[in-house]
Amino acid sequence: MLVKICGINDAAAMEAAAKAGADLVGFVFFPPSPRAVTPAQAAAIAAPGPGRVGLFVDPTDDDIAGVLAALPLDIIQLHGEESPARCAAVKARFGLPVMKALGIAAREDLARLDDYAPSVDRFLLDAKAPPGATRPGGNAAPFDWTLTASVAIPRPWLLAGGLRPDNVAEAIAVSGAPGVDVSSGVEKPKGVKDPAAIAAFVAAARRA
Repeated sequence: MLVKICGINDAAAMEAAAKAGADLVGFVFFPPSPRAVTPAQAAAIAAPGPGRVGLFVDPTDDDIAGVLAALPLDIIQLHGEESPARCAAVKARFGLPVMKALGIAAREDLARLDDYAPSVDRFLLDAKAPPGATRPGGNAAPFDWTLTASVAIPRPWLLAGGLRPDNVAEAIAVSGAPGVDVSSGVEKPKGVKDPAAIAAFVAAARRA
C-alpha cells in the first residue's frame, strides 16, 4: 500500500510524514492552492525519507525547470488539463516519472485512462472538481469508490479525494486501490497539516 501525503508546506508536516513512514510527499506548485509553496520554501523543508512529488497544474517547461533547479524531485504530478502528448513531452524533457491526475465522477471518465497510459507512469484518480472550483483537486470530496472496483487500471494508481484517517480503510477495500493520497483530510485548519492526523492516516492505510 503506497501512501502519499500531499500539500506539505511546513517542517512539522514534513517531519510527521517521514516519521509515520509515508512513501511519498507532495509539494504543491500552484499558487491558488492554500497549500502552495515556492521552490525555495519546498527546498527548505524537504527532508530525507519519502519520495518527493511536485504537483503542477498546466505548467510550462520553465515552471518545472525552476522547481528542479531548487529541489530534486522523484515524480512530476500533472494535475491540470495536460494532454497525453504533453505528459509524454514532460517525461521526455525532464527524464522523470510522470503521474497524471484525472478527475472522476462517472464510469465514462475512466475511459480516458487508456489514452494516457502510454504517456505516463502512474495515475492519481481524484474526485472531479465541482463547477466553479478554483482548484482541480484538494476539494475534500470523494467520488464513488465502486467505480474502480472492477476496472483494470492500466498503470499503478493512487486514490484521492475526501480521504481521512477514519475512512481510508473502507476506501481501499471498496475501490481496490493499491495506493492512497491525502491532503485536506489530515488538516486542521485548511492548509495546515495536523501531525497526529498524518500519523493516524498512514497507520490506518497500512492496516488496510
